[in-house]
Amino acid sequence: MIRALPMSSVRLWLLSSETQDAALLLARYGLFDPVAEDTDALPEKLGQDYRDTYAEAAARMRKILTLCGGETPDIPPHAMAPALEELQAMNASLKQAWLECSRCWEEAARTEEASRQLQSLAENFVRLQTLDLDLSLLGRQDSLLDFRLGSLPEANQSRLQEALALAGYLLRGFGRAQGLVYAVVVGRRSEASEVNRLLGQAGWHDLHLPPELQTHPEAARTWLEQEAHQLQNTAASQLQEKQVTRQRYRVLISDARRALTLARPLAEAAAKGVRGRGHLAAFSGWVPRRELPTLRAALEQRFSGRYLLRTRDPKLSERGQVPSLLVYPAWLRSFAPLVGNFGVPRYGEFDPTLLFAFSYMLLFGAMFGDVGHGAVLLGLAVLLRGRLAFLRGVGVAAGLSSIGFGWLYGSVFGNERLIQPVWTSPMHDPAAALMVAVWLGVGFVSTTQLINAYNRFAAGRILDAMFQGNALAGLVFYVAMVRGMYAWLSLDRFSVASTVFAALGLGGLILGAWVNTHGAFAERVLVSVIESFETIISLFANTLSFLRVAAFSLNHVALSLAVFAVAGGLDRWGHGLTILLGNVVIIVLEGGIVAIQSLRLMYYENFSRFFSGDGHVFSPLRLAVPGVEERVN
Repeated sequence: MIRALPMSSVRLWLLSSETQDAALLLARYGLFDPVAEDTDALPEKLGQDYRDTYAEAAARMRKILTLCGGETPDIPPHAMAPALEELQAMNASLKQAWLECSRCWEEAARTEEASRQLQSLAENFVRLQTLDLDLSLLGRQDSLLDFRLGSLPEANQSRLQEALALAGYLLRGFGRAQGLVYAVVVGRRSEASEVNRLLGQAGWHDLHLPPELQTHPEAARTWLEQEAHQLQNTAASQLQEKQVTRQRYRVLISDARRALTLARPLAEAAAKGVRGRGHLAAFSGWVPRRELPTLRAALEQRFSGRYLLRTRDPKLSERGQVPSLLVYPAWLRSFAPLVGNFGVPRYGEFDPTLLFAFSYMLLFGAMFGDVGHGAVLLGLAVLLRGRLAFLRGVGVAAGLSSIGFGWLYGSVFGNERLIQPVWTSPMHDPAAALMVAVWLGVGFVSTTQLINAYNRFAAGRILDAMFQGNALAGLVFYVAMVRGMYAWLSLDRFSVASTVFAALGLGGLILGAWVNTHGAFAERVLVSVIESFETIISLFANTLSFLRVAAFSLNHVALSLAVFAVAGGLDRWGHGLTILLGNVVIIVLEGGIVAIQSLRLMYYENFSRFFSGDGHVFSPLRLAVPGVEERVN
């Protein structure tokens, strides 16, 4: 919980003819993260053809599954990965299956589209019947009259009707649907150009009728019925053909998904780099150190000595490339996604998840301390389901923390007369609340300084750990100044020890800035002074930022008092309703704001001081049945 599991760099040597089996074993093992390693000793890239064939076959499988579907196949424990020739033959079969499936489904889609268009024509025909008009007149171009059928937004009807009247045209609506008016426009053909402009400005869309509807209404009705009957027969035939196609390729799809599942490990490993020379192949990657005995036992059982496994610890220079495998107990997993939003801990770096969990609960409870409100949050968190279920643990922790601080403050739904406070209400002693907030800031800033020094020591950056502003030198200066100012405020004197340590810390800050600055003497002096001054300002600004903890605790009490003040002037029912709605607003509005402010304090006043967040997650080879959304890295 403090840092990622220790990793070992491994290289597995074996015969190139056994690369499929080795990749499959590593995927079943599930704790080998392959890595590309380009060396002169291993000049050849192995498995490229295998990976390309797999990618093509998997893409076809995804397309087939979107149309035909398929059952998830069982993977026998001793099944073997397909050879390249088998994979190529399966890819050819999938190509044929995709062509057949796509043809069936495209024909069905065209029939479905034709049915929708026919349905639209039928609806328009019903509307046109209200005109009591022979539709065959609409197709005549030799007439002196100009007939238009179409639709326009309902809001533009009256304005267009007035404009058309000036041009000698009439507009009559014959139906409405979804904010549109279906209408007929008729007038002298000589004014058609002017009418086109008016119709365009009004959002007019012509309603195009096929020749079959531009006839006597009875003949048009007969044509619509015949077309609908024909399309129904076609759809039924195509449905039967789709079922036959599904059944024909059911076994192929199942076998292909099984084969692709077994082939995927080598395809993924080849994407990251399987190197070789002659008849030898080598897999390079990362394995948790504690799992090495299990890996050796699995390799020995499968290959019986036909392999060579080399292992070593990561070098300091390559720690940025080592993946981080983070393992948490169940109660801490809900906080991991919130830390992950900021970044992934680099290998060897302090993992802030445990610190985040306790700090977030502390800050949220201090700003939203109330027994009743915390109990409501606790109950709502327990009820979280679906996509929000991952926040259940965070919500439960926040609710419990709020209840705990509510006992300290003596507050139940904003009422401070129901229980005796264990400590005191922030409103009754604002100075104490502000002082506690300042000491919280001091504790957080000091902790981040220590963690940052630890991270730099772990990375081998000894000088940075000792003399950087956000490491030991800054910590010495900061603690000495805080101790000295506290003595000055309480005893009216700045202690000698504080002065000495503050001077030592400041000297360390200036020395660290001097070492890391390159240039002329005057430039180095100026940069060192400015950077040291900036560090000092940052330390105390971060500390004062925690005053918002006291501010929001006071705000919580003030909102509750405001609710009771408003309710006090109302009758019995109004009083109860106001108290209920006021508490709902406090829980929803202020609870959300406090949750965001707690995150902000953790992200920008805490994580930003020591957490780089530029690591990458441990991603081992695994057996995964290809589905619609599967991709090859």
